Amino acid sequence: MKTFKHKPITLFGETKKRGDIAPDFRALNNKGEFMSLSDFKARYIIINVVPSLDTTVCDRQTRTVNTELVERDDLTVLTISNDLPYAQARWCGNAGLKNVITLSDYLEFDFGKKYGTLIKEYKLLARSIFVLNEKREIIYLEYVDEMSQHLNYDELIAFVRDMPKD
Repeated sequence: MKTFKHKPITLFGETKKRGDIAPDFRALNNKGEFMSLSDFKARYIIINVVPSLDTTVCDRQTRTVNTELVERDDLTVLTISNDLPYAQARWCGNAGLKNVITLSDYLEFDFGKKYGTLIKEYKLLARSIFVLNEKREIIYLEYVDEMSQHLNYDELIAFVRDMPKD
């Protein structure tokens, strides 16, 4: 059962599993332009999913993923939430993180529906993470059961550090 602040929630869409091909999706960048997963060409893509960047847990998750994992030249991190694009741009500026790519799913909920992360009751995205290889297969994922809890950062970081390099 998935919960948000210990209250049951309902997720729209089909949850993914390791080995699935990651569906292409459309979301807005922080300039309000539509982007798709297929627009990103790095060997590996990490999709970092948070309910809202303006919360403590989401802020830490995004900082951790972007600072611990972006050392690789063959990897792109996409952070996606249902925050408005201008709110994401403000967060990026305030966080002092360079080269963070944020995408907003607030308009069409395309990502949330395709990845099983859209929370029906709040129209937010459920905390999760997906690592994709060059074939866009999901090679690592985590869906958090309680949205106010953190990802297993140690497991994620170890997995990414052990991925084959170019």
